[in-house]
Amino acid sequence: MVFRKKLTRSQLFSQLANVPSCTVVMEACAGAHWVARQFAALGHTARLISPQFVKPFVQGNKNDFNDAQAICEAASRPSMRFVPPKSEAQQTLSALHRVREGWVRQRTAATNQIHAFLLEFGISLPKSSAVIKRLPVVLALHPDLPVRLIAVLERLQAHFKYLDEQIVEVERELAQQLKEDESSQRLLEIPRIGPITASALSMELGDAQQFASSRQFAASLGLVPRQYSTGGKPTLLGISKRGDKNLRRLLVQCARVLMQRIDKREDALGQWVRDLLTRRHSNVVACALANKLARIAWALLAKGTHYQSDPAVQAA
Repeated sequence: MVFRKKLTRSQLFSQLANVPSCTVVMEACAGAHWVARQFAALGHTARLISPQFVKPFVQGNKNDFNDAQAICEAASRPSMRFVPPKSEAQQTLSALHRVREGWVRQRTAATNQIHAFLLEFGISLPKSSAVIKRLPVVLALHPDLPVRLIAVLERLQAHFKYLDEQIVEVERELAQQLKEDESSQRLLEIPRIGPITASALSMELGDAQQFASSRQFAASLGLVPRQYSTGGKPTLLGISKRGDKNLRRLLVQCARVLMQRIDKREDALGQWVRDLLTRRHSNVVACALANKLARIAWALLAKGTHYQSDPAVQAA
């Protein structure tokens, strides 16, 4: 520990500007990535720790000094795992993805409300968002509906159209950012990886150097089995579901889309999936394929290569 002193944010930057280069450790919380970039600009090494790894080292009651001491103690552990600070570009991509995800949820909620309100009056519509765009036609076929209910439904439809336009605009902006990034373009070469998933992978990976191997990256996304082993007897459970659940969901969806037409793939990946489907449930295969897609993405960014489809091995 270099010094023990309570400072405000502005005082902290002034203090560290006059301190020789050292390692500054903090919890990965709101604003931590920006602070880490400011410390790096001052010549220090900034490291972030997930709060769940700091809590076991807190001694006594919770206060600022005990938290700082716990962070210092946790950082001194040789096996501690750190969170790599994100760049401004990565945080901007993260903001776009979070905004899009929120708008998608709101659009789904508006769609469900319209279906539910109409069902209360005996009108059952197909479970599709495309029907919402033809809502005026549906209302015209049922002139006996209350006027105030029609006004509410029209407001919900207007809200649905607004959200739909905003989502399309965000997706267009994400696609434009992908065109400006050569490494992200290589991610689009992976089978069934689209612009949204490629953008999320680029945001999470960066240059991929913070992960020692492809398995480490897949484990950070929760796509590896969760262990409960003891006494030398290994016990593997379902996937751990750690890390970014949005990116994990996108990879699993890409895997399921790839599995729908796996019979038409004649490469090694198609043969591997078909062989696995003969022994395991489709849900297990989807998670295994998502794991493989994550590993391929790490390899492309870490090694700077392009995706190459290996030919299938013919059985003798």
